[in-house]
Amino acid sequence: MRVGVLGAGRIGSFHAAALAVVAGVGELVIADTEPARAEALAGRVAGARALRSADEVLAASDAVVIATATAAHAELIARAARAGLPAFCEKPLALDPVGTAAALREAEAAGTLLQIGFQRRFDAGYRAAREALRSGALGRVHTIRCVNSDAVPPPAEFVPLSGGLIRDCMVHDFDAVRWLTGREVVEVYARGSDGGAAFFREAGDVDTAAALLTLDDGTLVTVTATRYNGAGYDVRMELSGERDQWVVGLAGRTPMTSAEPDGPAAPERPWPGFLERFEDAYRAELAAFVRAARGERDNPCPAVEGLRALLVAEACEVSRRENRPVRVERDVG
Repeated sequence: MRVGVLGAGRIGSFHAAALAVVAGVGELVIADTEPARAEALAGRVAGARALRSADEVLAASDAVVIATATAAHAELIARAARAGLPAFCEKPLALDPVGTAAALREAEAAGTLLQIGFQRRFDAGYRAAREALRSGALGRVHTIRCVNSDAVPPPAEFVPLSGGLIRDCMVHDFDAVRWLTGREVVEVYARGSDGGAAFFREAGDVDTAAALLTLDDGTLVTVTATRYNGAGYDVRMELSGERDQWVVGLAGRTPMTSAEPDGPAAPERPWPGFLERFEDAYRAELAAFVRAARGERDNPCPAVEGLRALLVAEACEVSRRENRPVRVERDVG
């Protein structure tokens, strides 16, 4: 099949290279708002060619991967749906819940597959932890702790377009918690701090945040995130149960130093960023999308999951701004 890639930036470039070796993909067609970037990417990826516009890509494709700037996602989802194309879209589907719901309606009305990019669902560690939890091996899970730390802050120009730390980063944790546990978040309390670069404050954002989530069965979840973790990129989840405790993301490249005399030293090669940490998960995610687009399996991550995680993030933003617990809305008003 011929797969279109819209967006030739960092994540689009990674996706194009990953798709080029997926079984069932015969050709890639690529477009970007900067045509030279699309040409350069096509020159680096075997079996790829650049086209002049998104319209040309949609007309030439059997399925499409949307990896553009966030502001363009909703419109491209609608155009792909109207063209009858299965689509994979990086999160978020849109900038807010109303736009997200509208994008979902476009795909639903067209009857087309729409998969959202929550790559942690395809990570080996997260999948093993989910199986352990669902099997009862941990017993009653009473506490979950999530850590989400960037090694270095993003460029200043990215922050105003990102939706903020909670929507951009912590939304992955919100989805992972829901997916692992099968439970819903009913209430949140969030706080943030902005002691880093001034551009976070200027964008109305924070560079560090923490949230306490209460699940519908009473399980307590803490989620912390920061743009400043000089030791390296660190994403972990600890699940504590009455019988056992499991940790996702604790391995040889986890950027941690033990304070204990007999504890492990800091890793020589800590994870530098999300693409390296989740490379295998991204590849598995795209391979699953191709199979779903070919009708060989169900949608592995329906886009409605993006709306559900975003509603948790929206509640956290309200909580952070107003300094109070907030109930999570189940529907878009």
